Amino acid sequence: MKEPSFSIGVEEEYLLVDRSTRMLASSPPPELFKACEAALEGRVSPEFLKCQIEVGTPVCSSLQEVRTELGYFRKTIAREAAVFDLAPIASSTHPFADWTDQPHTDKERYNEIARTMQLVVKRMVICGMHVHVGIEDEELRIELFNQLAYFLPHLLALSTSSPFWRGRNTGLKSYRLSVFNEMPRTGLPPGFDSYFDYRHTVDILVRAGVIEDATKIWWDLRPSDRFPTLEMRITDVCPLLDDAVAIAATFRCLCRMLYRLRRANQGWRQYSRFLLAENRWQAQRHGTNAQLIDFGRNETAAFPDMIEELIELILPDAVHFDCVSDVNHLREIAARGTSAERQLELAGDIPEDGHLPQDTLDRIVDLLISETQRGL
Repeated sequence: MKEPSFSIGVEEEYLLVDRSTRMLASSPPPELFKACEAALEGRVSPEFLKCQIEVGTPVCSSLQEVRTELGYFRKTIAREAAVFDLAPIASSTHPFADWTDQPHTDKERYNEIARTMQLVVKRMVICGMHVHVGIEDEELRIELFNQLAYFLPHLLALSTSSPFWRGRNTGLKSYRLSVFNEMPRTGLPPGFDSYFDYRHTVDILVRAGVIEDATKIWWDLRPSDRFPTLEMRITDVCPLLDDAVAIAATFRCLCRMLYRLRRANQGWRQYSRFLLAENRWQAQRHGTNAQLIDFGRNETAAFPDMIEELIELILPDAVHFDCVSDVNHLREIAARGTSAERQLELAGDIPEDGHLPQDTLDRIVDLLISETQRGL
């Protein structure tokens, strides 16, 4: 079997905020997007809501390329937004935005989604990070797709940045997932026996007229319908660029680690989606403080301990891709926590489901603005 290219590409979604009020920019000036589009040469696009902006790297061969591209995107959008007294935040929710105030982008695809999904999609004031890894062989793509589901909760726990919703402490480190779970065809993906089985399943929905194509399937992990890649979609977007690159590096290394097992006629043991969903919930609820289940031992383990095992598992692949420092950065995330922990620390002693004072919410937005542009 020919080794896949394991090329990598990353998409990030940002929210635009008003620097003076810290509120979402519900209808940013069209000139801002035009300026970003001109500066980023087509690597930026509108999202469903007008307050969002999405960027996507070209196909990259190294993590350094990914870092350079994402850093350039953030720096450029921050510069262009500042002209209008706006700023991007790489956060999966805004701490106090009201979704009822957010109009969607007037574009046929988005108009159709709004007509189809109704109130459910109007609540989608959320952003994520998606990572594509090139796996050209269709059957291998499905084999790895089936096995990668085991690691999705780990990646989620490393990324959480959405503890607040409409000014309240949700008690979750990734409330984004709760909002997104209301959409159809989301959550952990099912397993498939073959690429034919996958295509047959998708084609049933297409022929029935329920969806136009597989881009309307929004699982936590999916075979891309546009590229020969696996697309990881479970993660929150990270304010700190180093965290985002580390997570992208880890997903790429996991793909190659499972390929190495396949090459040796081995495979990662697969567990029921019911069991994996429990780890997904623990990661969503507790982030890096989670006690995830080690299904091999049938016991829970502290997240930092699981990260040590994960690093050891993918170290040969990190060496192969020259991203050992990026993978080792997982230890720092596990030790000091994610954006969700930093936001909660700034909030202070607020009870779960408690409403935060406005000055505290403003400081959290300022933190997100600062971290999104840190080191650029």
